[in-house]
Amino acid sequence: MAVVHVEQEARPTQDARERRKPSGPAGPGQPTGVAFRTAARMLGLMPREFELAEQLGEVHTIATPAGRRVAREELARLTGAEGFPEVLRARLRVVGTAEGAELLGISPGRFTRLARGGFFAPARFYVNRYRLVVWLYLATDLEEFAVREPGLLSGRTPPGLSASLAAGEDARAERWRTRRVEQLLSRTRDPWKRAGVLAAVLGPDELAVAVGDPHDRDHVRELRPALVPVRPAAASARKVIDRVQTAEGSQEILRYRVALADAVRAARRVRPAPRPDAAVAPLPACRTRPPGRSAGRPRGLWRRLVGKR
Repeated sequence: MAVVHVEQEARPTQDARERRKPSGPAGPGQPTGVAFRTAARMLGLMPREFELAEQLGEVHTIATPAGRRVAREELARLTGAEGFPEVLRARLRVVGTAEGAELLGISPGRFTRLARGGFFAPARFYVNRYRLVVWLYLATDLEEFAVREPGLLSGRTPPGLSASLAAGEDARAERWRTRRVEQLLSRTRDPWKRAGVLAAVLGPDELAVAVGDPHDRDHVRELRPALVPVRPAAASARKVIDRVQTAEGSQEILRYRVALADAVRAARRVRPAPRPDAAVAPLPACRTRPPGRSAGRPRGLWRRLVGKR
């Protein structure tokens, strides 16, 4: 049985949020935007909720010299919205298999079959104490699925789904990777950074196939973002996370390889990848010119190139 981690942080109280209400645009000399931890307290969100809000685009962030932050205008927009903070928190609600099945009015077994079939994408996951992946889903996604596909909530499992499940297919990790890559691509228009996002799901061998030039490959590798912001200390848990983050299956790998190769070609047209400084070759020692030879007279290969015999 999956062991669900219980949040230990105390949710900020209404009084605390009142004391931290945004005070308007930053003045001269003030830092641009608000750090994530402070913004989370101002929004009444726990750190994991804020992390998800930032990934989903519910909280818009900006790039600053101090890293990504939340603009004070964005905080004012969110805190001034109707139904804050309950409405925001409802959009960030995630559920596991048992709660998701209850929400859809189906059995946990049917919920798992639909999830493995890729009918809805996980929003996040964690690795429990048994080193098993526990998938979490947005409650709003499940509610939309129920409206969109009511026929899949009852009756026999579609033959195509039954066949794929019998073959051992499980689309949950791939759907999570797709969702995470799309989130990261939406945050940047820089062509090399976009290539780095696509490279983040490929292993070293697949990256080498997609990007043949070693300088381009090194640059893309340096720009790969973290798909999972916080990595656990235990090596065994990190191995599980690495498996989830890495594309698997020939079709998925091919799709990312082709997309990455196209992205690198597009990035090269904008600007080349950095090259290491070429070593400056030492100048040859100055030799005395033979008597009678003119300084400007072309000799040898140069004479042949310019057509003189």
